[in-house]
Amino acid sequence: MKKMLLSLVWTILALTAAHAQSRRNSKSTPVDPAAKLKQEVALSVEQNAKLGQEINDMLFSFAELGFQEEESAKYLTTLLEKEGFTIQRGIAQMPTAWIATWGSGKPVIALGSDVDCIPKASQKPGVAYHDPLVAGAPGHGEGHNSGQALNIISALAVKKIMERDKIPGTLMLWPGVAEELVGAKAYFVRDGYFKDVDACIFTHVSSNLSVGYGDAGNNGLISVKFMFEGQAAHAAGAPWRGKSALDAVELMNVGWNFRREHLELTQRSHYVISDGGDQPNVVPSKASVWYYFRDRSYPKIKKLYDIGMKMAEGASLMTDTKFTYEVLGSAWPGHFNQPIAETLYENIKKVGLPTWDENDQLLAKASQIEMEASKIEGLATKLDTIGLPADMPVASMGGQIMRSMGGGSDDIADISWALPTVVLRYPSNIPNLPGHHWSNAISMATPIAHKGIVAGAKAEAMTLIDMLTKPEVLKKAWDYYRDEQTKELQYTPLVGPKDFPATYLNKEIMAEFKPSLEKYYYEPGKYKTYLEQLGITYPTVNDAQRTKIRELEAKGK
Repeated sequence: MKKMLLSLVWTILALTAAHAQSRRNSKSTPVDPAAKLKQEVALSVEQNAKLGQEINDMLFSFAELGFQEEESAKYLTTLLEKEGFTIQRGIAQMPTAWIATWGSGKPVIALGSDVDCIPKASQKPGVAYHDPLVAGAPGHGEGHNSGQALNIISALAVKKIMERDKIPGTLMLWPGVAEELVGAKAYFVRDGYFKDVDACIFTHVSSNLSVGYGDAGNNGLISVKFMFEGQAAHAAGAPWRGKSALDAVELMNVGWNFRREHLELTQRSHYVISDGGDQPNVVPSKASVWYYFRDRSYPKIKKLYDIGMKMAEGASLMTDTKFTYEVLGSAWPGHFNQPIAETLYENIKKVGLPTWDENDQLLAKASQIEMEASKIEGLATKLDTIGLPADMPVASMGGQIMRSMGGGSDDIADISWALPTVVLRYPSNIPNLPGHHWSNAISMATPIAHKGIVAGAKAEAMTLIDMLTKPEVLKKAWDYYRDEQTKELQYTPLVGPKDFPATYLNKEIMAEFKPSLEKYYYEPGKYKTYLEQLGITYPTVNDAQRTKIRELEAKGK
């Protein structure tokens, strides 16, 4: 009896202590009121994984270049229309651009992702060496086939809860048309399509699950085509009667290349001769060159643009030709929203990276070996940190303090200057590959891409729940936008009111390759995956790659 009483006392004391600890924990760690909804929406995303795979593989098979995303636009808008979204097609004078909306009232949250692909990047998925579907054809050598799949399965999961619980708000889905040409988003902003939007989550393929904020460290750019016109003549019989437009193009390029030595180190500039004449025995009466002028700020980009104009004028004077120019695209340097990024990152930590199996890692390592990557490490198994790395060096250059020396560009930056915006990066690609290359298409219709989409969609859907149910998230986002981002720096468009989207670009290339690509369009009604349709064993790795992997494993790498 005494033992029973003693046991009872100890039990009561233990329960009392546990209850006290629970109360202390509840005070120090507030319960997230949206936690249950987040669990539901993550489960719903998981249930939509098959749809995500189908969307991803379908867009991969279309392989459409910028401004020519006709099949992608038709497929995506038809799908969304069936799900109850209202579609506005052909926005901003772009036939392949559209907006899909569902819901009503505030907040209006936009979900965007690019859809175009890369020239000459055709590649069979799941094959760890160069094996194009159609030789010379475009392909998804950056992975833009995956982001719309992520956004759609995320939005459908959130829509389901909004309908059930009568949560007010509007979901707005849209495509990044012609991102590889930075050819569309500045026009979306200029033409007012984001003026009533409260926030934007943009998704972009990567090799980890991450988000950043503040100055993204990238360059903005302006894309300009210079057209020279001279006079044709017989190149051997009467060359003195000719005025060579090609000479003007070459002189402009020579001048620019000499000037590079005296430009700031943050600039990136590159060109292609888009028209060099017709044949050698005719003095070219027309020729053109297409430039990208990139730098870290609007004034610096504008300065490069002005220098380019002087170069073109000088070349024109030297060759007695005339020149005109056309702005083909633009992008500002990006600045992304800290409060939304922090909210999103908390959800990223809850989701974590996908579980990669042996086949996923084998494909990744074999691809890295094929491309002679500096690190043969397979797929990421540890989450990235939020924001810029703490150990990023700060450089002093000509009296200026620079945290970034610049690099690539993305016109989502123009959206970021119109309203609070973040970029969610998700792990559907293989680390340490060149980018803008056929090798970056290897994973993009495989389980690697499919798993990355689901992980990203869960993080995005959970963040949408936060934004829809916690007004303070968007309030803080707009406070940051007004008080930090735009307090001293205002957005000045690089495209003017008389500039128009260059929707004629890539028409001839797609006309050439589309008949061949159509034979490989994905048929989800007949095949579970695109790999199955193509008859590809996953992963397809050659003997040399397997041998190298075994050697590295033997060394403990």
